[in-house]
Amino acid sequence: MKIAFIYDAVYPWVKGGAEKRVYELAKRLAQRGNEVHWYSIGWWWPENGKKDMVIDGIHLHGVSNPINLYSDDRRSIKEALLFALKLFTPIMKEKFDVVDCQGFPFFSCFTAKIHSMTGKSRLIITLHEVWGDYWYEYLGKLGIFGKFIERTMLGLTDNLITVSYKTQKDLREIKKSEKSIVIPNGIDFNHIQSIKPSEEISDIIFAGRLIKEKNVDILIKSIQIVKQKIPNVRCMIVGDGPERSKLEELSFNLKIQDNIEFMGFTENYNDLIGYMKSSSVFVLPSIREGFGIVVIEANACGLPVVVVNHKMNAAVDLVQDGINGFKADALPEDIADKIIKSIENKEKMESKCIDNSEEYDWNKIVDALEKVYMEIL
Repeated sequence: MKIAFIYDAVYPWVKGGAEKRVYELAKRLAQRGNEVHWYSIGWWWPENGKKDMVIDGIHLHGVSNPINLYSDDRRSIKEALLFALKLFTPIMKEKFDVVDCQGFPFFSCFTAKIHSMTGKSRLIITLHEVWGDYWYEYLGKLGIFGKFIERTMLGLTDNLITVSYKTQKDLREIKKSEKSIVIPNGIDFNHIQSIKPSEEISDIIFAGRLIKEKNVDILIKSIQIVKQKIPNVRCMIVGDGPERSKLEELSFNLKIQDNIEFMGFTENYNDLIGYMKSSSVFVLPSIREGFGIVVIEANACGLPVVVVNHKMNAAVDLVQDGINGFKADALPEDIADKIIKSIENKEKMESKCIDNSEEYDWNKIVDALEKVYMEIL
């Protein structure tokens, strides 16, 4: 097959769940003899000046110079529109069996639709989240425009993939007759198993962007409670973002700065996995996750994971209470209770955590994706 992915951010220049998903799937599809292309912002241009390049068998096509993806800590509408416009000319020159366009940031899906209307491809849209009424919480009254564009995008094709059952459920509340299929995110299971634990030992670990929605402040407050039972408890926070200074200040105000280490952003993926392997429990206090791939990564390291019950959190579907982790309310007291349970039961839960994660190996995920492509064709 000749396959094109469309997404404005490319791994490893941009490190996020959606970028990693496209990269891992595209790489494996190429290894299986498919011709795989990826249209994106040209993040590599400053390094080598080439618009197009090949990485791990994937033909990368840069449609513009690097552009800031975020404006005031939100995805930039200007960038999304510019990417959709810049995408038009290069993609219209080619014909593909399927074009798999990531649903966010919306506007590029309309460009991909035009391409399919000319008979040059079959359009598939992969949805990482469906926001619906959450648009009003995100943008206030202006949320009506986001909601309208999202609904319009969902009507561009009947070939819809969702990365979680939570997103599929949200989609069906908007588009009653849709027939989407769930193709989850994954991990490189064997690679994770090969990595050795770090010498940096901690009881609790969090990894992610330090933004308000991640609720890391609730995690820090829960550490103060955990400390009452485990005085020398150590928490490692891996990541960076606009909330970091506030979180560091909070740890000082609660007088637990000696129990929490802010590691900053970790460039090397193996280092992150090493940190997980030298910990006892992973805590993801976020209230909004489109999937929560870090849950599977932590499970693959043998760690139970504490996640927060919330209607916008797809990571909840990845955890079975007492099996590979615990579900908690977004309250310091409840998270602290689940942290202590995880630490106490880590050895008993370890094998179940690893077994659960193996089901999400990328090779199994790409089997399912390739089958969907063939059925659409």
